[in-house]
Amino acid sequence: MADKLRWGILGTSFISHTVTDAIVNSAGSSAHAVFGRDPSRLAAFADKFSVSKRYTKIDDLLDDNEVDVVYVGLPNHLHHDAVVAAAKRGKAILSEKSLCTNMEDAFSMTKACRDEKVFFLEGLMYLCHPFMDKVADIIRSGELGQLRSFNGHYAANIWKKANPLGLGTIYNLGCYPASLVQFIMETALGRDAFVQRRIQASGNRSSENNTIQDASLVIRFTNGVLANIFSTDGYGNDFGFTVMGDKAVMRFTTNPWLPKAGDNVIEIKPYGGEARQVIVNGEFDAFGYQVRKVEEYIKNRCLEAARPSPNLEQSVDLMGLLTEWEHGVSYISEERAT
Repeated sequence: MADKLRWGILGTSFISHTVTDAIVNSAGSSAHAVFGRDPSRLAAFADKFSVSKRYTKIDDLLDDNEVDVVYVGLPNHLHHDAVVAAAKRGKAILSEKSLCTNMEDAFSMTKACRDEKVFFLEGLMYLCHPFMDKVADIIRSGELGQLRSFNGHYAANIWKKANPLGLGTIYNLGCYPASLVQFIMETALGRDAFVQRRIQASGNRSSENNTIQDASLVIRFTNGVLANIFSTDGYGNDFGFTVMGDKAVMRFTTNPWLPKAGDNVIEIKPYGGEARQVIVNGEFDAFGYQVRKVEEYIKNRCLEAARPSPNLEQSVDLMGLLTEWEHGVSYISEERAT
């Protein structure tokens, strides 16, 4: 392997621009190759980031022996085939969220990465930021007391840019508050506490493409912890996430899913007491930390990430919740239609 990690980028969309910008700004990485189907977009992307190798076929990029790690920035319904193909060629993989769009693909992707013994990380970039290490410290400290409930929402008017084959807001935006619930539940109570649950889901479909545009989810975990999550890609530009224990409440003042270079802020308020702020200053934004985490894992010959980032099992567990949510909304929609 070269001194710098040589990345092959699959896709030239907005998110690929964002991740590639983080790659070229890290001393330990270089943008070596890029795949794109549209020649003009491919050329513009490659010129912008000074990428010398340009491919119009995914297999040609994956067959490039100088590519050390593949970034899968394709629409999420295409993640499975790209990840399995990259794994079979022995490439390390960073694949964008959501993991995929169904559980059959999730299990197949996991098996391929483990069978081929390649590194894999799902691109929930915010979990790579030290902001999340501080969240874990707070949860473990007992300052909030016994965990009791979550309330989170993520709204952005991006439906015109969203991939209609990605099945809507649940996999596009809802995965963020859902993954934060998962991370905090596991940190406080372990994996079993997250996977033992019942849900109720509802939502609305877009009149333009029939994808799920607004979605709400109520979870009752077996231990009695409750969670309310809402996401929409049809309107707004807002976030919110609150964790309540029996001693104090924790609120995210800044966006937990887009932690930045600079100050990231949490407020903790004991019941009946004065609120205090916890400030985490980031040297990089979440994407910058994500690239550096991948560099570190590959240098240390790791095959999976460690928390706060998800390992393969945790990514599959999250997909389990997202697919339950989607199927719950779909059932309600079909029921109303009849």
